[in-house]
Amino acid sequence: MPAMKRSILLLFFVTLTGVIVWRYYQRSENPTLTGRAGDVSDRAGEATAAAKEAVAGKAADGKLTPENIKAELKATGRVVHSQARVVGERMDDSRIIAVIKGKYVMDNNLSVLAITVNCRDGSVKLTGSVTTEENIGRAVALALQTGGVQRVESLLVVKN
Repeated sequence: MPAMKRSILLLFFVTLTGVIVWRYYQRSENPTLTGRAGDVSDRAGEATAAAKEAVAGKAADGKLTPENIKAELKATGRVVHSQARVVGERMDDSRIIAVIKGKYVMDNNLSVLAITVNCRDGSVKLTGSVTTEENIGRAVALALQTGGVQRVESLLVVKN
């Protein structure tokens, strides 16, 4: 009987050790949902930071500085910028609107609720309000960086 008890205990400990090793292996090879979500969150944060830097650079390149926007608003009452059409680039207007609004949601300085986005054949019209002239430039730059957009007309106004 004691030999049988030892055999059963040995079998139990071997099985328990096997389960522990298997669980460790599974976690190292297949991260948990929480681990994967953390990785996605980290990558999204890096992408957001890169996008913000790109918008700032594009705004300066495209003359979307606050001073230029003030001058353009004073002269015409609107901000209009265009970009060359890329061959084969055609996106559905509703998809363009959704992408632009998604970019506005990700930008802490812009309110997707305060900006209305309309699009027809790749020509985007922005209406509503923002807090600074710089944010008008950000909104226009983000719209211009969207695939399928050839022209952006901004009728955004500055409201505090």
